[in-house]
Amino acid sequence: MMEYVNMEKLGAKVSRLGFGCMRFPTTPEGKIDEQRAAAMLDTAYKAGVNYFDTAYFYHNRMSEEFVGRALKAYPRESFYLATKLPLSMINTFEEAKEIFEGQFKSMQVEYFDFYLLHCITARNWKVTLENGLIDYLVEQQKKGRIRHLGFSFHDTYELFEEVLTYRDWDFCQIQLNYMDTDIQAGMKGYALAEKLGIPVVVMEPVKGGSLATLAEDVAAKFKQARPDWSVASWAMRWVASLDNCKVILSGMSDEAQVADNLATFAQPQKLTEEELEVVAEVRKMIEERTFVACTNCKYCMPCPFGVDIPRNFRVMNEYAKYSNERSLAFGWKDMEESARASSCQNCGACETACPQALPIREKLAAIAAKMKA
Repeated sequence: MMEYVNMEKLGAKVSRLGFGCMRFPTTPEGKIDEQRAAAMLDTAYKAGVNYFDTAYFYHNRMSEEFVGRALKAYPRESFYLATKLPLSMINTFEEAKEIFEGQFKSMQVEYFDFYLLHCITARNWKVTLENGLIDYLVEQQKKGRIRHLGFSFHDTYELFEEVLTYRDWDFCQIQLNYMDTDIQAGMKGYALAEKLGIPVVVMEPVKGGSLATLAEDVAAKFKQARPDWSVASWAMRWVASLDNCKVILSGMSDEAQVADNLATFAQPQKLTEEELEVVAEVRKMIEERTFVACTNCKYCMPCPFGVDIPRNFRVMNEYAKYSNERSLAFGWKDMEESARASSCQNCGACETACPQALPIREKLAAIAAKMKA
């Protein structure tokens, strides 16, 4: 049976598991595999999931329209629909209004249960304030077109505190998992939201899949403690042990992930002290797998040949810790060719400037060899 939680402040009873609609299975052409995706949504809905989260950008702007069509199979009042205003592509009030109105047409609904300012960063927060977007959305809320107004966040804790205390938000959405407790809003931000009585929706509880693909020796720690739990479920249960994390989003991309998440939330229980200690041990093991202890101080920059040294190290550290080949490939592809480790000319200027005396050239060569293999 699905676990539910009351958002007393909002009068909403939401499933603890939310379906994130950004990682549906796709066809060879890159489009949403609608037959499989609709079946996955149906399985989740019938198992009690009632919170569905999409956004303007997801699946190359195809997610909203598909989700709107798929959810028409169910009574509108039986589920909560969340979507977001894409701040990163907005510069004017008129652009925001046009997109907002278009979302209703695309999703074929009369109201959104949860509506978010998408991806608050310093730039996006400035755009929000300068264009009066909060006042506009509050006006839409009074008209009943938005039930609950919040924001999703990707920046520093200091900005999070500024945004969270700007007004009495209905909810907020943050990235949180047992590895990302000190980045962005982090646990400090979670504690502030709890103190202010603002419900939290969590994204990336499994860190984009990285916490489901741990190295064999690391995963064995979890399996030894609870052989019947999947590695991914430990990450979900860690977040679910935080009382003010009301909805935990999972961007499920195949049927097995749906089944595993449903099994996890069918037996709601907080992690015990012993289990929390296991998570702490796993976290330590993951951190010890760091490829290079770069602090991102950027003293090595700029490289005379254009190599983005800190970025290469971040990408490789993520791979070293989580063995996530997909994440590694994406991180490498997302860099300009001149910024990649393979463009290093072995001049040594970076090592002269590095305050930690890191063997930068050696590490860059190792990254280049890995990506060439």
